[in-house]
Amino acid sequence: MKEAAAGLGHLLVFSFLFCVGAFMVAPVITDVTMAALCPGRDQCSLAIYLTGLQQAITGLGALVVTPVVGNLSDRYGRKALLALPATLSIVPLAILALNQTRPYFYAYYVAKTLTAMVSEGAMMCLSLAYVADKVPEAQRAVAFGVFSGVCTAGFVAGTIAARFLSVSSTFQVATLSAVAAVVYMRAFVQETDRGASLMRDEEASLLLFAPSSSAEELSPMLPPLRKAPSLLEMVALLTSSSTFTRAAVITFFHSLGETGLQTALLYFLKAQFHYTKNQYANLLLIFGITGSFSQLTMMPLLAPKLGEHKLLGVALLGSCVHGFLYSIAWSFWVPYLAASCVILSILVGPCIRSIVSKKVGPSEQGMVQGCITGISSTASVISPLVFTPLTAWFLSETAPFNFKGFSLACAGFATLVALIMSINMRPAEVQPDNK
Repeated sequence: MKEAAAGLGHLLVFSFLFCVGAFMVAPVITDVTMAALCPGRDQCSLAIYLTGLQQAITGLGALVVTPVVGNLSDRYGRKALLALPATLSIVPLAILALNQTRPYFYAYYVAKTLTAMVSEGAMMCLSLAYVADKVPEAQRAVAFGVFSGVCTAGFVAGTIAARFLSVSSTFQVATLSAVAAVVYMRAFVQETDRGASLMRDEEASLLLFAPSSSAEELSPMLPPLRKAPSLLEMVALLTSSSTFTRAAVITFFHSLGETGLQTALLYFLKAQFHYTKNQYANLLLIFGITGSFSQLTMMPLLAPKLGEHKLLGVALLGSCVHGFLYSIAWSFWVPYLAASCVILSILVGPCIRSIVSKKVGPSEQGMVQGCITGISSTASVISPLVFTPLTAWFLSETAPFNFKGFSLACAGFATLVALIMSINMRPAEVQPDNK
């Protein structure tokens, strides 16, 4: 157990450094985009459409790449595959670290679109599979929450740094953090045994306490692994259990709403309340501190008492309120109040990941986490296609009625669908199927 904790400790440090670099640029990228494409303006349809296009292409690429990377990590190791997204994430940051003029911005845009296909979804997928390899099933929900909390702490640290750095310095420091993450990972993060030690412990428990049970009864059987999973294999996985099916639907609609919120929010705040870099940083800081506190303290306390199913419903309710409150913001301080809802909504991801993780064996964690990430990426493809023109339309002078937050309200309705699906998920479905 001490060896597992040490192994996770190095992973958490690596993830913290990675998230510091990745999220440090979040408060400034909107201003950089606006300055490069529409200097001196608070509303720019071109910036909104390019951001939406980037999210759609990134989501489409992640939909294809992430399940493949997760499957390959089941065969060749988590650390070996983690090096790929961690290294690729350095490239776009380094471009804007040199300059933020229009040519450099377009170079960043292309590099970010291509590298994010691999780095964004695969990073989370591989890290969660690594955690699942190291942590017993009974403690996995808490471990996923702690991992997400450390990532959110990296988000907080990056946002604080961006609050006090100049724009050019922000990208330079972010690049250094991304490089440090790769170096640390290569030096200290140890490869896992893909859950072999956990499997031996589970088999010993079965022999002692349940001699009539077999390993096949604890998780759905999956087809033999290939170099890359086929579409039929992923469909078979998602339909092998009602838990998988409902988790996939919940993930899709929640990601649809969350991506829509991310697509519209910063441009809405720019147009409605004339937010600047510092105000973006303050808002994201509230988001990060609240989310980190929730994942590191509330998740370990509530998950064992409520269970993942009930906690998922509460978290989705918070996500709905989050979106709706942004949409009706009537003053500059209301978005800060809405950001506090993250204390609940941030728990959706760890709950879903823990539920599906318990339905498969240790050697299939990369595959199942990749499939869930792929479902989220599918929503990330569709969401910008819907919310980008909707946001540009209702922020323009040709809007059919005066409701600039209409696209944010639509994002809230998408998460409401996810909430309804979670209510229909029976608590018994969360546990492994027993015959």
